[in-house]
Order: sequence, then structure tokens, then C-alpha cells
Amino acid sequence: MTTWDSYLSEQDRAVLARGKFGRRMGFGNKPAVIVIDAQKYMVGEAGHDQHWPSSCGEVGRLAVHQIVKVVQAAQAAQVPCFFTLFEIDRSGNDMGIYRNKRDLLDSEHWCLAGSVGAELVEQLSPCSRDIVFVKKKPSGFHGTPLLGYLLERGIDTVIIVGGATSNCIRATVFDAASYNLRAIVAQEAVFDRIPVSHAISLFDMDRQFADVTAVAEVVQYLNTYSKK
Repeated sequence: MTTWDSYLSEQDRAVLARGKFGRRMGFGNKPAVIVIDAQKYMVGEAGHDQHWPSSCGEVGRLAVHQIVKVVQAAQAAQVPCFFTLFEIDRSGNDMGIYRNKRDLLDSEHWCLAGSVGAELVEQLSPCSRDIVFVKKKPSGFHGTPLLGYLLERGIDTVIIVGGATSNCIRATVFDAASYNLRAIVAQEAVFDRIPVSHAISLFDMDRQFADVTAVAEVVQYLNTYSKK
């Protein structure tokens, strides 16, 4: 299941063993699913990725199928789902420091507000209990009402899916841990543009701040939760 093993040396493994890193925290008592930026600009279009400047390509589209499994299991169990949408104003005025690292792209296939690229992927359908909101920074928590929603519902476990692993997933996991929430990363349901970034980010999260967990195990937990 793990994707980072080939990057670790024997010395790395000794450091992990000595420090007792990577213990499993497991699921808590009350979960929510956080879907990070599962938008059209993130996954592009098969055969036409050259027209989608930030597309993660086929790995993103494969992950969407896994995201759907997690979301549908959560909805069936009446577990709340929160969907973030990353949008940039067409003027670029809200990019902040990010504009020093990335050009403002004039493309309807990017994440400009009101563009087709900024839309949620068609395979996902938030239900009446779910909440969709816009974020402007990598973390799903930064400058958004997410923490308040979780507190009001008594959530202690967040199951995180979406993209990209090394950016917005990672930032959301670290913030979740900082708020003492159990963070579960559904492994096949997160994706990235660059394989090494994906693998090492999964390793870093699993080592210290989250459980990187197979989608099948997450779905099984949600199915069991629905019967409580």
C-alpha cells in the first residue's frame, strides 16, 4: 500500500524506529469528510490535458473515482462532507504572496472565479447536509468557517481526500493536527502532479500527523459507523 518505501534508506528506517514514529492513531468517535479542491482544473480532461494548465492528469481522474467511494459511503452514513473550492479572482488581487511564485493564468480551464475550471468535478454531488465553500489559501482551515462547522458538530476525526497531496492536502492535515483532530488521509483518494512530491508528502504525514489509510479501510469504517 505504501508508496514511499523505495525512497527510504536503511539509515532512514533506523531513525524512524529509534524515534518510534508512525504509530497509528485510528479513527475517533465522530467523523467528517473534507474534500479538498476536487475541481475540474485539477484533473483536466482525458486526451486534452495540454489545455488544462494545472491538471494532475490521469492520476487525478483515477483518484476522483476513489473520492466518490468515500463521499458516497459518508453520505449514506449521514457523515457530514465539506467541499472546498480554490478560486482566484480574475484580477488576481486576492492571490497574495502566491503571485510571487505563480503567474495569474488567463484561462477558463484554470481556477479563476466563475470559470469552468473552478467547478467541482461532475462525479461529485454534495447532498443537502453537506457544505461547499471557497478557500483562498492551501489549507481548508485558513480563513474559512471549517473549524467552526467541525466544532459545532462535535467532530473529532477528519477524513481528507482530494488534491494536491503536497500542497493543500498537506496544509489541511497539518492544521487539523494543530487543532487536535485525528486526520485520516485516504491514500488512493489523494493525488498530485509529481510522483515524488506525492510519495514523500504521504510519508511525512503518516510519520507524524495523520494515518495514511487505504480507501477500502475508510469505506469499511464509514459503513460500520452507519450501523451504530
